[in-house]
Amino acid sequence: MSELEWLAAALVLINVALVARRSIWNYPFALVAVSLYGILFFEAKLYSDMLLQGFFFALNIYGWLNWLRAKEEKGVPVGWLTRRDRHFWMIATIAAWAAWSAMMQRFTDAAAPWADGGIAIASIAAQALLARRRVESWWLWILVDLIAVPLFAWRGLYATSAVYVVLLGISIAGLAKWRRAAADGALLA
Repeated sequence: MSELEWLAAALVLINVALVARRSIWNYPFALVAVSLYGILFFEAKLYSDMLLQGFFFALNIYGWLNWLRAKEEKGVPVGWLTRRDRHFWMIATIAAWAAWSAMMQRFTDAAAPWADGGIAIASIAAQALLARRRVESWWLWILVDLIAVPLFAWRGLYATSAVYVVLLGISIAGLAKWRRAAADGALLA
């Protein structure tokens, strides 16, 4: 475990805790964290997760701008996908996972193309939904956390695996908080 991994892990925890609170200040922490994790995942031959960090960087900039536009005086409003949109996201995510993971298996020496691809694709969908302030993003983050913990431990990224255990708890709390906020129409800072 390197100092770089510990720093990236700490920044991710701060980022996700701020996201769960619907604080727009999550974004600066996210941008630095994903940059560091890009390096770490390259070294661990988890190429899907490495490429995912570049996508996260761009999507975090988009999310930051989107949240800035949506922010009201007391917080960022959140809501639910429609049933039709939820089905679309589910089908698109599964199809993208299958295509991406098959490609990673065939064309790279990725250590775990299907699990790594699952983390990457589910994370993309979750981050896109998070940028749009949708409650369902938390369900995907919970799935990502459940896959990531054993995968990262297997690859020797113990601090990162531990972070994902903590992220699982934060994701569960974030889901509960965002569900209440969406139901109440309340805005939390």
